[in-house]
Amino acid sequence: MHKIFVSIPRLPINVYLLLFFTLGKGFQLTISTLTVNYYAHSLGYHPDFIGLLSAMPALGSLVSAVPSGVLADRLGRKPVLVATAILTPLFLAGIGLVTSAPLLLISAFMQGVVSSAYWVTNIPLLTESTTERQRVGVLALNSFLLLGVGSLGSLLGGAIPELVAGILHVSAASTVPLRWGVLTAALFTLVFGLPLWLLREPKLAVHTGIPVPPTSTSPLTQPRPLRAKQVISDQLIPKEKLPILLFVQLLVPDLLFTMGEGAVVALIQLYFVLRFHLLPGSLGIIFTISGVLGGLFSLTAPLFVHRWSKLRIITTVQYLSAPLMVLIGLASALPLAIAGEYARSFMRTLIEPVYAAFAMERVSDRYRATLSGFYSVTWSIGFSIGPTIAGWLQTNVNLSTSFFFGAFCLALCASLLLLFFGGKRKE
Repeated sequence: MHKIFVSIPRLPINVYLLLFFTLGKGFQLTISTLTVNYYAHSLGYHPDFIGLLSAMPALGSLVSAVPSGVLADRLGRKPVLVATAILTPLFLAGIGLVTSAPLLLISAFMQGVVSSAYWVTNIPLLTESTTERQRVGVLALNSFLLLGVGSLGSLLGGAIPELVAGILHVSAASTVPLRWGVLTAALFTLVFGLPLWLLREPKLAVHTGIPVPPTSTSPLTQPRPLRAKQVISDQLIPKEKLPILLFVQLLVPDLLFTMGEGAVVALIQLYFVLRFHLLPGSLGIIFTISGVLGGLFSLTAPLFVHRWSKLRIITTVQYLSAPLMVLIGLASALPLAIAGEYARSFMRTLIEPVYAAFAMERVSDRYRATLSGFYSVTWSIGFSIGPTIAGWLQTNVNLSTSFFFGAFCLALCASLLLLFFGGKRKE
């Protein structure tokens, strides 16, 4: 575990700023995940509509992911990230202030549109700012902040409605207390995004599109610009062709993975509310513990990578997660459902950094940002289709069937990864 943190003080200052914003993003995601669906439920909407509402941010991200990447290449990544730090809380607050179905869907869609810039730029920036030896550890830390420490937002997301309900002498499951939870999620993104103004962006990387490798490990120094002679020689090198087949082999399994995760993760809080009739406070405690412990477990990813291949870790976790999803969906007792969710959450956070490194290391520097953009697209499609199907299944069949659907997607994803990459020895 010590090896994970040894190199962290030597990273460029940009990494610290990105990780700090990731922390705020984690708070925003967990608070909003806990409260937005519950808020819609308090307005009288059913799971089929709430599933569609959960899919709208992903649809917005799908539409804007590629344009966000192009805009970042044209204007630079800093202004795009600063813009998302301002506009994301604006539309998220809109979700908490409206009550009609069309306005809820529009606000959720626009929130996805403006927040896509984070997902397009974060992993490539962290990948390019670290050495191969540091990479998994830094990505693990990024996942820990996003999914682990950020999951403390679930505790706030549950505590704030309870606090407001106590002041107003109403139920914590009523609309006004839950609205305050949604508005708090918006505030976190705004506050944690303010330091992004200090982000330093090498001008050469913006204007030429040529990635500038880090030449110093001091957080107080930035990469030196390439000499003109070096730039000219780089431009004379023939352009590498886009590896279309490799992209397909990486993106199709990821689409299945995100569909399966979206079918479960997007509606898991609502599932606990409908099946076990939990209030926001209890719900927040359950998912805070899940997120924090899962985030801590993600820090062990480098230890697993030293012993097994990344592909083996990813596929094993996915095969084990599938029956855990079924267990949660069939659980008739709350402790059993919680135990299944905790085990599933631990495994999911473990493979987040491993999966990211596995994909990024299979393409050259030239196409890492492109691959990241496509991953944002598959995530958007998966988290649009998955929650929509899950909400329909929970409304028209029963609550458990969405978990069977998610388990099938994960098992198929692991099988395709083994089919495409199982015979390739080189990691």
